[in-house]
Amino acid sequence: MRYSSTHKQQTRARLLDSSRVVAKKGGFDATGVDAFMSAIGLTGGAFYSHFGSKAELFAAMIERELDLSTEMLAGSADSPPDHVAKRLRSYLSSAHAASPGTGCVLPALGAEIARASPEIKAGVERSLKGLQRSWADRLGDSDAGWALISQCVGAILLARVVESKHTRAEILAASRRFLDKALQTPRD
Repeated sequence: MRYSSTHKQQTRARLLDSSRVVAKKGGFDATGVDAFMSAIGLTGGAFYSHFGSKAELFAAMIERELDLSTEMLAGSADSPPDHVAKRLRSYLSSAHAASPGTGCVLPALGAEIARASPEIKAGVERSLKGLQRSWADRLGDSDAGWALISQCVGAILLARVVESKHTRAEILAASRRFLDKALQTPRD
C-alpha cells in the first residue's frame, strides 16, 4: 500500500501530540520508544523514521509545549486588559492540576528539563523570557512577570504532589487569592 506524500509528516505530528500527553503523565525518561509508538498504533521500529533519537523527540516536544503554553498564557497585543487574570485563574484550576497530560509541561517535566541539554534549556529560557516580558509589559512590573510564572508553576506542582483533593483545592485557591491581590496592588 502506498502512503500519501504527507503521511510521514502526519504520523510525526501524531507522534509528537501523543508523546506530549504520555510523557507528562508518566515521565519522559521513564517512557520507552515502544510506549510512545503504541500510543499511536505503531511499533517501536517505526520511531526512527520520524526522529533520530529519543532526545530529538524530547526537544521537539518541549519546543511545541512551550509554544502552546506561551501563546495561551501571554495572549497577543490585542488581548483584553484582564487577560492575565483570566489566564491565571484557568492555569490555577483543579482541572489543570488533575490533568498533567494536557497541562503545562513545566510542573510535569521540569525536573527532566533541568537535566536536559543546554540547547533545550536555552529554548525553555527563551520561552519563559517571552512570557515574562509579556506579563511585565501588561503589568508595568518586570518582577511581576517572573513572580507570576514561579507562583503558577510551583502551585500546580504542589497541587499535584499532595494526596488530598481538599489540600489540592486549598493550594490552588490560596494561590489564586494571592495573585488576585498582587495584580490589584498599585505599582510605584
